[in-house]
Amino acid sequence: MAQLSPLLKQATPVVVDHGEGVYLYDVDGKRHLDFTAGIGVTSTGHCHPHVVRAAQEQIGKLVHGQYTTVMHQPLLELTKRLGDVLPSGLDSLFYANSGSEAVEAALRLSRQATKRPNVIVMQGGFHGRTVAAASMTTSGTRFSAGIGPLMAGVHVAPFPYAYHYGWDEQTATKFALRELDFLFQTVSAPNETAAIFVEPVLGEGGYVPANTEFMAGLRERADRHGILLVVDEIQTGFGRTGKFWGHDHFDVSPDIVLIAKGLASGFPLSGIAASQELMAKALPGSQGGTYGGNAVSCAAAIATLEVIQQENLVENAAERGRQLLEGARVIADKTPAIGEVRGLGLLVGSEFTTSDGEPDAATAAAAQQTAAKNGLLLLTCGPYMNVVRMVPPLVVNAEQVDDALRIWGEVVASVTGS
Repeated sequence: MAQLSPLLKQATPVVVDHGEGVYLYDVDGKRHLDFTAGIGVTSTGHCHPHVVRAAQEQIGKLVHGQYTTVMHQPLLELTKRLGDVLPSGLDSLFYANSGSEAVEAALRLSRQATKRPNVIVMQGGFHGRTVAAASMTTSGTRFSAGIGPLMAGVHVAPFPYAYHYGWDEQTATKFALRELDFLFQTVSAPNETAAIFVEPVLGEGGYVPANTEFMAGLRERADRHGILLVVDEIQTGFGRTGKFWGHDHFDVSPDIVLIAKGLASGFPLSGIAASQELMAKALPGSQGGTYGGNAVSCAAAIATLEVIQQENLVENAAERGRQLLEGARVIADKTPAIGEVRGLGLLVGSEFTTSDGEPDAATAAAAQQTAAKNGLLLLTCGPYMNVVRMVPPLVVNAEQVDDALRIWGEVVASVTGS
């Protein structure tokens, strides 16, 4: 009898029967508040009626129209709709299936367009599990262990993770930018550097937001040296942070944006956006893929954009995000086991530490597992897996946030004795 790979580690014991909005219902009929959203994917909630109808209608028309062979209407319509929300000047799109594929497409474009071999990534960044993307990932060795040698030409610069360094944010930011300049002098000369990849909020790295000074510093150095600034919005895009794009918080303009996750409410779809001028600098035929721009996924993405706009989900993410962050901080104030609570919009992380300030993965795991038993589904993240993250669907309401915070408060008190 065939079985799932034992290497797939399950975060919760839940076997789902169906989902609706912010809730998942297991095979025994128990309801769970889903504050994982499929790792930030089900942006409009589980089985939003408008998204479901769009997908059902498209399945009856065309399931697969390989988009380097034929064009189809959902693909063309989605491209038009994305043109209304993409950052200014990014008017050319390439579609794939997964975040890792988008990262690799951006890597290929960056190297071909600049004719430079190296890329710089941030300490704590996550960009995927395929070999090139894993080579660019530093949020944990578990993503790249045992598959070396990794891809050459990747160099790592610090991210202003103030709590990790034990500094204030301004000090951490100045350090990060100074070390980036030092990297240019010692490891990857600017004229050998194709791109800088950065997440507006570290995802797997611990839900650490960037800041305006840091992002402006990256943009200034990219402009000065002819380097491309690639902003990975795979987890932070489509309203997740309380603005449509995570980088909107920091007044920065990217050269390439990576999209996936919340784009299609659970249907596999990803992509990169750049200017037509930049896209044209890559080699003909360097972009493609069998399933990229799938017709059903594109129809779901169009419906997702409509729901985000019609239900004011960006604004809701901002409001409910403030509620969630403030509530989680109130809970953290009652226990020394949580060293910091941070986030942006509906990305909120609670970092567990020991009495001497060391990462406490065991208590974080105990809290996450206890929450699951009590009907609140959460995930852990961070290099030490000591951060419990909350990433609910954008449709979450105030009552559901309060309910989650009530459960979380009880869980934290029980596992820490506070």
